[in-house]
Amino acid sequence: MAKKKKLTKQQLRRMRSNRSRKLEQTENNPDNLPDDSNLGPAQHGQVISRYGQHADIEDESGNLIRCDLRRTIGSLVAGDKIIWRENLTGGDSQGVVEAVQERSSVLTRPDFYDGVKPVAANIEQVVILSSIKPELSLQIIDRYLVAVETMGAEPVVVINKSDLLPEAEKQKIDQELQYYRDIGYQVHWLSVKAEEGIELIHQILKNRISIVVGQSGVGKSSLVNQLLPDTDAAVGDIDTIGLGTHTTTVARLYHLSHGGDLIDSPGVREFALWHLSAEQIFDGFIEFAQYSARCKFRDCKHLEDPGCGLRKAVEAGQVKPHRLEHYHKILQSVVENKPAYKLDIHK
Repeated sequence: MAKKKKLTKQQLRRMRSNRSRKLEQTENNPDNLPDDSNLGPAQHGQVISRYGQHADIEDESGNLIRCDLRRTIGSLVAGDKIIWRENLTGGDSQGVVEAVQERSSVLTRPDFYDGVKPVAANIEQVVILSSIKPELSLQIIDRYLVAVETMGAEPVVVINKSDLLPEAEKQKIDQELQYYRDIGYQVHWLSVKAEEGIELIHQILKNRISIVVGQSGVGKSSLVNQLLPDTDAAVGDIDTIGLGTHTTTVARLYHLSHGGDLIDSPGVREFALWHLSAEQIFDGFIEFAQYSARCKFRDCKHLEDPGCGLRKAVEAGQVKPHRLEHYHKILQSVVENKPAYKLDIHK
C-alpha cells in the first residue's frame, strides 16, 4: 500500500484559507446566491409561478427565467411585479429576485394553521362562476362578492349550464339576477358544453389579469380548459380554501390567445371569510352604505333595531331581502369559524 503523501505547510495554509473563505461566504450569504458582482443590472419582471425558494418569472421581452429568491422577500406569488437581476455565472438559476413591488390587489387563502396566505397578486377581475345545476345559490354568490370587493378586484358573475334551462325559466331567474346588475355588477349567461357565451368571456378577459373561481360542479375546470386549450394546466377542484386543509397546488399565470392573462389556481374553489372584520363584510354589500346612514343608532345591528334605515330599505323594496339575510348569515359563520379572535358584529 502506497504511503500517503504528506502535505506541505503551504498546502495546509491554502486549505485552511479556502475553508475559512467558504465559511465566511456561507455566513454572509446564507441563501447561497451569486455574489453581487456576478449579477447583472436590475430589471423589471412578473412572477409566472412560485416553487419554494424558486420562481419562474417573465422578463420584459417575454422570456421565462428561473430565479432564486432573496431571503428578505416575505412572500411571492403568481402575478407579482418584481425586480430581478440576471445570474452572469450561469448554472441552474438564471437570476435572483431582489424585491417585490407594491401590489394593487391580492387574493388570500386564510388557513387555520398558517394564518392568511397570499395566493395570487395584482388580479384585476374575478370571474365568479356559478351554475343552475345542481342548484343556483345566491348566498354563495354573495360570499364571493364580499371576498372580491375586499381584495380590491372587479367581480364578474357568470352563470353556467344555461342550455339546461327552458327559456321561460331562464327569464325568471334572469329577472332575479337583474338586481345585481342594477347595483353595478356584470352578470352573464354561459354554456361551456354548448359553447354559448365563450366569445363573450374572451372579451371580458381581454387585456386584463383575471382568475376564475367556482364551487365543485359548476364547470370551472371545463371553462379554464376551454380558455387554455394549448397548455398543460393542472386544472381541477382540489380543496376548499380556508377550511384548515393544506393544499399543494401552485397558482400559475397564463397568457390568453385572445388577449389578457389568466391566473389558474386549482386549489381556489371557495373563499373563507373568517379573517375579515365585520366592517369589511358590511362594505362587501356595496348597496348597504347609503341606507345604513339613515339608521337611528350608530351601533345599529340591522336586525330588530328601532329606526334601522337598512331594514326600511328592504321593506320599501330598495334592497332585496336575501341580501340582508345573507349578510347576517356570513357574520354568524365568521363568529362560529373564526379561530382565536373576537369579532365585533356591530356596524
